[in-house]
Amino acid sequence: MDIVVANRDSNNIGVLIGYGNSSFANQTTYATGSEPRSVVVSDFNNDTRLDIVTANSGSDNISVLLGYSNGSFADHITYSTGSYPRSVAVGDFNNDNQMDVVVANEKSNNISVLIGHGNGTFADQTTYSTGFGPGSVAIGDFNNDILLDIVTANSGSNDVSVLLGYGNGTFANQMTYSTGSEPRSVAVADFNNDSRLDIVIANYKSNDISVLLGYGNSSFAGQITYSTGSEPRFVAVADLNNDTQMDIIVVNSGSNNVGVLLGYGNGSFADLTTYSTDSGPLSVAVGDFNNDNRMDIVVANLGSSNVGIMLQENIVVLGNAMGFTFDSGSDLRDLAVHDVNNDNRLDIVIANYGSKTISVLFGNGNSTFANQVTYSTGSRPNSVAVDDFNNDTYVDIAVANYDSKNVGILLGNGNGKFTLQTSVGTRFPFAPFLLAVGDLNNDGRPEILVGQNGSNVAHILVAYDIGSLTDQITYSTGSYPISIAVGDFNNDTQMDMIIANYRSNTVSVLRGYGNGSFADQATYSTGSYPVSVAVGDFNNDNQMDVVVANEKSNNISVLIGHGNGTFADQTTYSTGFDPGSVAIGDFNNDTRLDIVTANSGSNDVSVLLGYGNGTFANQTTYSTGSGPGSVAVGDFNNDGRLDIVTANSKSNDVSILLGYADGTFANQTTYSTDSYPISVAVGDFNNDSQIDIVVVNYLKNTAGVLLGYGNGSFSDQTAYSTESYPMSVAVDDFNNDTRLDIVVVNQGSNKISVLLGYGNGSFADQMTFSTGSRPIFVVINDINNDNRLDIVVANFWSDNVGVLLGYADHAFLEQMTLDSGDGSLPQSCIIADFNNDNQKDIAIAYSGSDMISIFLGYSNATFADQREYSTGFSSSPYSIA
Repeated sequence: MDIVVANRDSNNIGVLIGYGNSSFANQTTYATGSEPRSVVVSDFNNDTRLDIVTANSGSDNISVLLGYSNGSFADHITYSTGSYPRSVAVGDFNNDNQMDVVVANEKSNNISVLIGHGNGTFADQTTYSTGFGPGSVAIGDFNNDILLDIVTANSGSNDVSVLLGYGNGTFANQMTYSTGSEPRSVAVADFNNDSRLDIVIANYKSNDISVLLGYGNSSFAGQITYSTGSEPRFVAVADLNNDTQMDIIVVNSGSNNVGVLLGYGNGSFADLTTYSTDSGPLSVAVGDFNNDNRMDIVVANLGSSNVGIMLQENIVVLGNAMGFTFDSGSDLRDLAVHDVNNDNRLDIVIANYGSKTISVLFGNGNSTFANQVTYSTGSRPNSVAVDDFNNDTYVDIAVANYDSKNVGILLGNGNGKFTLQTSVGTRFPFAPFLLAVGDLNNDGRPEILVGQNGSNVAHILVAYDIGSLTDQITYSTGSYPISIAVGDFNNDTQMDMIIANYRSNTVSVLRGYGNGSFADQATYSTGSYPVSVAVGDFNNDNQMDVVVANEKSNNISVLIGHGNGTFADQTTYSTGFDPGSVAIGDFNNDTRLDIVTANSGSNDVSVLLGYGNGTFANQTTYSTGSGPGSVAVGDFNNDGRLDIVTANSKSNDVSILLGYADGTFANQTTYSTDSYPISVAVGDFNNDSQIDIVVVNYLKNTAGVLLGYGNGSFSDQTAYSTESYPMSVAVDDFNNDTRLDIVVVNQGSNKISVLLGYGNGSFADQMTFSTGSRPIFVVINDINNDNRLDIVVANFWSDNVGVLLGYADHAFLEQMTLDSGDGSLPQSCIIADFNNDNQKDIAIAYSGSDMISIFLGYSNATFADQREYSTGFSSSPYSIA
C-alpha cells in the first residue's frame, strides 16, 4: 500500500511508497495546480497503473498525473474548470469504458464534465449550470436507464439540482427542486408505493415540511408543503397506524408539540395533528411502550427537565402526553429505552445532568409508568446507554459523568435494582460527552465508545473478564512460612501444597480436597532456615518429589515422594552461600531433572545435574550480579536449551546465563532494573513466542517487564506500579483471555496486585486484594477444579497460608486512544494494511502539522504509537487516498 496526499498550501501532492513492512520512503512531491482540495485515484489510460486527479481551487483547474510502474508519476497536465473547483468525482459518462471526470465549481455555480480519451488525456470541459454554491458532487443512476446522472447540493439557493445523463457524455440541463427555508432535517421513504424514493425535509425557518415525490426518471415533482408548528427541528418516518403506509412525525421546538401527518399511501398526507409536550422538545423516538402492538412516541423535553410519553389510543390518533416531573434543576440530557427489569415491558432511563442522578421509569404495561427511582452517579451525567456489561443476562446501565471525567457502570440484578460499580476511567483527562455501546471485537461482550467534547479524540473501553478473588481462607503452617509449591503428592488428581517454614526448619504438606480446602499440615525436617521450595519428579517414578533451599546451612534438601502424600527423609547437597531460591529444569537434555539455586551470599548460582534416580552431582557454580535472591529458567534464545535468569537485589539488575547442551552455561549478561529486584518470573507477555522477564523491585514499588527478542537479549525494562515493598511475583493467565497476567505480593501493604496483560507486552493498572500479615510469596494454580486460577500466599508473620479462589468478574479497561497532538488538525483518514500483517492500520493527514501519521494495528484492537512522515513545510495536507 502506498499513499498520495493533496498538500493545499504547497501546491503539490506527496506520494509515499510503502515498503510492505509498515515503513515508507520519504515523500516524493509532484506539482499540481494551486490549492489542491480533493484527490481521486483511478486508471485514466488503461495501463493497469493508477493515476491521480486533483481539484485545484486556487488555479481553477484539475491536475492529472499519470502513473509509472515504479510508483512515480509524470508531470501534471492541467485542464481548466469553472471557478473554485471544490469536489471531484469520476465515472464513465459516455459508456466507452473510459473514466471521465466531473467537478463541482462552488463560485461559478456550475459543474465541469471532462470526457476521458482512455489514453490519460481529457477533452475540454463542458459546463452545466447548477444552483448557487454547489459544494459537493455525486453520481448515480437516478432514472433506472443504466446511464449515470449527476446531483448537486446547492447550499446558497435552498434547492437541489438533478442533471440527467444521456449516456454519451452529455447531460440535460439541471432540474432544480425547491425546498423550504433552511432545511434542518431530512428523511427518505417511498410515500406513494411506486418503488421510487421520495424526500421529506423539515424547514426550520419556514415552519413547514417539503415532500418531493420521485418520478423514477431523475426528476421530482414540485414540493408539496405541509404546515408544522413553530421551528420544526426533527423529522422521522414510521407506520404509526398499522396500515402499511409511511407516516411523518415532526418535532416543533418553538411551539412545544409533536406533529403527526398520516400517510394515505398515494404521496399525500392528512392534516397535521399536534400533541402537546412540555417545554423545549428536542428529539423523538418511537416504540411500543404498552405492548398493544401500536407505535407510541417518547419525547425528550430539555426546557422542562422531563420526558413525555404519548400512547396510541387507536389506529388513528395518539393520546395526550403524560408528563413525569423531575426535581427542579435536574436538567435532563439523555434517555434510553429498554426493558431493565425483565417483565417484558419497556422502561425508560434518563440522565439528570443537574442533579447527579439517573432516573428509571418502570413501565406497567397498561399505559402507565411507576414513579421514578433514582440512582446517584458521578457529577453531571450527560449520556446513558444500556446493555449487559458483565454477561449475567441482566441489563446494566453505563453513564458518562461529564464533570467527574469517568464512566460509571450500574450493574442490574434483573428485577430493576442497580448497584453502582467502581467507575471506569477515573483518570480520564477529558470530560466524556456521549456514550454508545456495541460489540466491536466480536467477543460477545459490548464495548463502550466514549465521545470527548470539543476534540477529535475517541476512546474505546473494551469489556474484559478481569477476574476477581474471594477473601482469603487461611491454613496454619510452621513458623514464618516463606515459600510455596503446588503439586499432586498423593495421586488423587487434586492439588496439594508444600510450604517452607523459615523459622521452624520444616516443610508443611497440606493435602487438597479439590474444592479449595485442605487437610491439616504434615511436617518434614529440612536444613537450617529453609527459604525456597520446588517440586518435580527427580527419580522418574511418576511421583512428585521436593527440593528445598536452606539459606543458613548452605545446602538443598531433596525429599523423595512415595506417591501417597508422604515423603522420605531429606538428602542434602551443598550449594553456594545463602541459597535463597531454587528452580528445576533439564539443563543437559538427558530427560532428567536438574536443580539450580541462587546464592545471595556468594553472588552465584549452583547447578546440580540429576542422575534420574533421585540423586544429584556436586554443584557447579556460575557468577551472577550482587545479591541474587531469585532464579527462574526458560529458553531465551530459542536453541532448545534451558537458560537461567537471576534477580540481583544489590546490583539492581538481572543476570542472563545462556545454557549449552552439556548442562554448562555461558558467562552472564546483565540488564538494569529498578532498585532492589527481589523476585523474577518468565513468560511470553506479547504473544511473539519469545520468552520475556518480569521482576519486582522491592525498594521502588514496581514490577519491571523486559521483553525478549528471542536471541537471548532483552529490551530495557518497562515499570508498572505495585503496592509497597513487592516481594514475590508469579505469572499466568488469571482471567482466561489467553494473555499472560502478573501477580505480585506486597509485603508493605499486606496486599497482592494483579496486573492484567493486554497480550502486546503492556499491562493494565493493578487491582489489589487483601492478604494476611507480611505476605512474602505467591503461587498460582487451579485449587478447586473450576477452570479458574486461584492464588496462594505465604503470610510470613501470620504463620499461615492464604487461599484466594478466583472467579469471573467483568469490567472495562480503557484502550489506547488515537491522539493527533495539539494543533495537528486532522483532515482526512484512510484504513488499510500497510505492513502486510493482516491487521488494519490507520493513516491520517494533518494540515496543522504538515505530516501524515501511520498507526499500526494490533490483533487486540489497539494501535502502536504513530509514525510520522513530513509532507513539506506549510503544505497543509487536506486529503489522503
